[in-house]
Amino acid sequence: MPPANPVDTPPPAEGEAGGGGSVECPDVEVGDVPDAAQAEVDRELGLLQRQIEEANARLASSAGEGGPNFVDNAILGPLADKRTAAIDRIRIAIERTGAIAPTGLQDFARCEVGGGGGGADPVDTPPEDGGDGGDGGDGGEAPPPVSGGPFPEDFVDITTVTPNVTPPPADNGNGSTGTFTVDCGTNEEGQFNSDNVIVAPGVSNGAHHLHDYIGNIGVDAFATDESMAAADTTCTNGDQSTYYWPVLRVLDEDGDGTIDAAGGHNGDHNGGGGDGGNGGGGDAGQIGRDDVPPIDDELDNAHNSGRVLEPVEVSLTFQGNATGPVVDMPRFLRIITGDAKTLTNGTANANASWSCTGFEDSVQLTEQYPLCPQGSDLVRTFDFQSCWDGQNADSANHRTHVAFAGQDGSCGGGFQAIPQLVQRIVYEVPPGPVFAVDSFPEQLHHPSTDHGDFINVMNEQLMAEAVACINEGRECGP
Repeated sequence: MPPANPVDTPPPAEGEAGGGGSVECPDVEVGDVPDAAQAEVDRELGLLQRQIEEANARLASSAGEGGPNFVDNAILGPLADKRTAAIDRIRIAIERTGAIAPTGLQDFARCEVGGGGGGADPVDTPPEDGGDGGDGGDGGEAPPPVSGGPFPEDFVDITTVTPNVTPPPADNGNGSTGTFTVDCGTNEEGQFNSDNVIVAPGVSNGAHHLHDYIGNIGVDAFATDESMAAADTTCTNGDQSTYYWPVLRVLDEDGDGTIDAAGGHNGDHNGGGGDGGNGGGGDAGQIGRDDVPPIDDELDNAHNSGRVLEPVEVSLTFQGNATGPVVDMPRFLRIITGDAKTLTNGTANANASWSCTGFEDSVQLTEQYPLCPQGSDLVRTFDFQSCWDGQNADSANHRTHVAFAGQDGSCGGGFQAIPQLVQRIVYEVPPGPVFAVDSFPEQLHHPSTDHGDFINVMNEQLMAEAVACINEGRECGP
């Protein structure tokens, strides 16, 4: 079969690639692609091309840096990881149609530096630092911005989607059926930063994208348990917990219902002044916030541009377990739900979902943004893990100390049921595929990268009230 859509390695521009070399990768030869998989395969092939361009830019900008293994460890290794993930998604897309994917695709993952550059030997695929999929970086230099994303195929008319919501597990008669609701506002105070105190404590711009915060006042990368316990809160019941998530932006700079640049937006579309800017344009200037503080240009977040949206509603509900009572969460318990790096890590931890008002009980999407009909608003939902190991407030990968309940609602492996946080965020967005979530540059604003972060800072009395309410089957809250 003739190869379909090979990815050629572009020649470096004059002066590109430190040391006179450039990143060279084998062409990914897919062969005949089923029509049903063509759009997804084309997207991944395009992503492979952009990954090479990004690596070449990194190679050129880092000339003279590091030791003899710098190129392998900082450029070729992470590139091989990303290519492995993209190639695997190509295989999955083809096999999902019932066709047989070509064998040996993973052989195309390894790249080298040629043309006189260092690190010319092919590299094996090492685990990428932070490969747990948490929201954050390793504290090092941010990768260069990558143009593109979201793409037209990242959106779908929700009225055309077949219902896909699975009913929750039925109460077995011993379940905890109450709810405890917290009102912390919608970030009217304008708490924003691109830090992540869970994954990258002590590192400014550890997330490389902007977060909305509600609850605990003043949380940033340098917050401690002690500072959060002493802080004020936006929550009406005194809950000092911090709740944060990536901002949503309007990308329609002209107000005509389309994204200006074919295939996505980039640093040239700074209607929002880049990440955290204040500018505006067209309808985006009318619907976006005007109180987002500018972020230092040196943080290089220009890939996240457009006007930041303020939610019209944020609900925080703690609910029970279908099989039995819940126990108190420990104070300072940290939970991340979703994965900010699904295009690199795969979708195993992608569980944040998108829907529209009026459709939430029937359609929830993870890998596409829904286009809502007139009169319906966009909804993001984060279901947090509700099983705890009974010992740790965090873990090395920020995941293994908590888990999701099984299909029957039970917690396995000695884990205990805790109140499950369900976070629902509603936005009014203009019509059309003109919005996206902030992301790491290489994640291309894909909807599956959505995620939420939570640190429990309720005092013992408030947590005891929440647990009693849930276990006694009452509905409590403002």
